[in-house]
Amino acid sequence: MANQSETMLFSSKEIEREKLKQLLKSVEDALNERGYNAINQISGYLISNDPAYISSYKNARTNIQQVERYEIIEELVRFYLESE
Repeated sequence: MANQSETMLFSSKEIEREKLKQLLKSVEDALNERGYNAINQISGYLISNDPAYISSYKNARTNIQQVERYEIIEELVRFYLESE
């Protein structure tokens, strides 16, 4: 068990990455629930910047537009290259 008197240090980058992961997961879930192929739809959005690729179901379209596309792409590339 950790010593509760010690200060915990969290990186703002780690927090932002976790928020992005949760956002993408929620968009994926909404797209899957509507019967879409989430990978194809999210990829189409990231390539074209056309929000019509993302369903408005469960506010998925609004939510994904709260993050800059380049930030999503950057994080996806980072994840892909760092995972082995």
